[in-house]
Amino acid sequence: MSKTADTQGGPVIKTARLTLRAARQSDLTDLHAVYADPRAMRYWSNPPHPDLSVTQAWLDSLIASSDPYLSYFVFEYEGRAIGTGGMHKPYEVGFILHSDFWRMGLGREAMTAINAYLFDTNDTAELTADADPRNAASVELLKSLGFVETGRAENTFCVNGEWSDSVYFALPRPKG
Repeated sequence: MSKTADTQGGPVIKTARLTLRAARQSDLTDLHAVYADPRAMRYWSNPPHPDLSVTQAWLDSLIASSDPYLSYFVFEYEGRAIGTGGMHKPYEVGFILHSDFWRMGLGREAMTAINAYLFDTNDTAELTADADPRNAASVELLKSLGFVETGRAENTFCVNGEWSDSVYFALPRPKG
């Protein structure tokens, strides 16, 4: 893994197969494919994006919030934006990956690098995450990253009339 800066001075993290970087306007079509993908959005906290305007509004807010201490990254694979992840609220991480790229280890690769970066650039004692317990792949990914379950709650999100539960996780700061 290596870390550099983009043309605006924001961090760029390179892993074996991914470039993790700030969002760009040119990501719109690729990110719309992610956020409009019903399989990827199945356990997300809002429904799939119905059209480009919804993704554009989300992308605009992501670009506007970027700063030199970037905490939410675009996952670029072979020149294409295939997902996003990082800290979306104080010390809580999340991730999403287009379903065409599931089961390739890319989410784990991205989040391993991002979690290390977040601990390097923040003084938090832990990172947290939550997932729908039915989302076995995300739950297993979090566990494989070292997150441990800290609790559960029922009916935490209602998307399109369907309630979801949450399982909560924490990843303590590495010692050393």
